[in-house]
Amino acid sequence: MKTKKVLFIGGIKSGKSLNAEIYTLKNSLQKPIYMATTEFIDDEMQKRIDAHKLQRSAQFETIEEPLKLYETISKQKNAVLVECVSMWINNMLYHGFDFSEMKKELEAILTLDKTVVFVLNDVGSGIIPDNALAREFIDIGGKLSQLIASKCDEVYYTIAGISTRIK
Repeated sequence: MKTKKVLFIGGIKSGKSLNAEIYTLKNSLQKPIYMATTEFIDDEMQKRIDAHKLQRSAQFETIEEPLKLYETISKQKNAVLVECVSMWINNMLYHGFDFSEMKKELEAILTLDKTVVFVLNDVGSGIIPDNALAREFIDIGGKLSQLIASKCDEVYYTIAGISTRIK
């Protein structure tokens, strides 16, 4: 099976994660890897993490990795679902990494001869936030979404639970 890179992008709670999971399962010969990037922050975030765990059940092998995506993905033999790049960007900013380091990491992943399915929040449809950190997050998310989409074989935009192939 030919390896490929795929992006599911859409708004928060658009259904992109579920559709990316279904896509990954349909296009994997073996049990795929679910790379969970979200770090536990508070009780509300834990509820979101728990809901995603229930949604994917035992169909995936889960690896929790908030920062070192390339190092972890490069070691995998099966398809990898990265859920989600937006939370990874958040983690990277929180831990003091800058845009160039994030870009370098993603560029390296995009060159791997592995199937990788990315999930990413669309930050291009909102307003410009009133604080510098949120603006930095949106700028980085927008630039990295362009990078990922340009290198992916397939790109799906998700709204109201419907993913439409745009590339």
